[in-house]
Amino acid sequence: MQDNRHFEPEDLATDPSFQRWQLHDDPVEASIWQEWLVQNPDRKESIEKASVLLNSIRVGYAEEPEGNRTVSDREVQEEIHRLYQSIDAPRVLSVKWFQRTPVRYGMAASVLVILGLFGWYLLHPFRAQTEVTYGELVAQAHNPLKEVINTSASPLVVNLPDKSTILLYPRSRVSYSSHFSGVRREVYLLGEAFFEVSKNPLKPFYVYADGLVTKVLGTSFLVQTNERAGQVKVIVKTGKVSVFARNQMPSPEQKEDYKLGGTVLTPNQQVVFSAEETRLVKSVVQDPALLKKSIQKESFNFKRTPITNVFATLEQAYSIKIIYDEELMKNCYLTATLYDEPLFEKLDLICRTINADYEQLDGYIVINSPGCN
Repeated sequence: MQDNRHFEPEDLATDPSFQRWQLHDDPVEASIWQEWLVQNPDRKESIEKASVLLNSIRVGYAEEPEGNRTVSDREVQEEIHRLYQSIDAPRVLSVKWFQRTPVRYGMAASVLVILGLFGWYLLHPFRAQTEVTYGELVAQAHNPLKEVINTSASPLVVNLPDKSTILLYPRSRVSYSSHFSGVRREVYLLGEAFFEVSKNPLKPFYVYADGLVTKVLGTSFLVQTNERAGQVKVIVKTGKVSVFARNQMPSPEQKEDYKLGGTVLTPNQQVVFSAEETRLVKSVVQDPALLKKSIQKESFNFKRTPITNVFATLEQAYSIKIIYDEELMKNCYLTATLYDEPLFEKLDLICRTINADYEQLDGYIVINSPGCN
């Protein structure tokens, strides 16, 4: 999918991929766009506008007498262009325009419906429901909470009722129930804290930090909040966590889902959440840590080793997916001994050796290479 984060509704409506999803119910495109919405929850309004636009036009053409040709993508785009012209510059439509065929009446009704809906959107602008403070979150809690505030200059260990622990950093505070009753273990955070969560698949652990929700079944991770900048960062050390905007949180009345949804993070991955844009940006941490230090020297001693084996070793050591064209790089080999260098220094050395380069994309490492002779 191209970079369409900043597309307006009219741009989305003319996007071929978006049209295949909305007009033809393409399952592949549907999956792509649903994942895109998870990553860009603040663009939901634009998606809804573009969907109304396309589907209303489709309804108008559906009234065309059977046997006539179906409308093409080009004609849909022309009608979209005509509609937006009418929105930007209102004018009186010619009566002759309605007298050609019965389908025009359907199109006229569609245009009126869309104009009405877009007018409603203009009068009722979208209000993000993710901008919420720690105090508001605590006030909305269903059960009485216990609050711990670290006023010292050193990290403070907080023991939770389920034997999970929190390393609470200075000038930070957490609130939680003294008894984790119900189907969730819920903690509210302001500041920075490292969580070691005891495993309990039947009772997921939730951390609420401003507009971001982190859900885990049992793992360790760091959460940093910055209310002044309106950002929250989650960094995973072990296990898996899922993060999502607060407005995507299931209501208490809904049945608890014991699977990890939303944006899933694994060790050495992080996500930064912006409350202003309600956008999740997933990436590799600045300095990925080795997961198995005991095998460090043995694992990184390569002697004419196929590059596929080299990348597999790095993936296992750092738990970061490396994406590359295996067929194109089948003749690439590496002879090198790597020691305590950070991951990105290792990648720099490897890529220089095999005439390649790399980039980070959505928490993965992507290798670009012309291949080896």
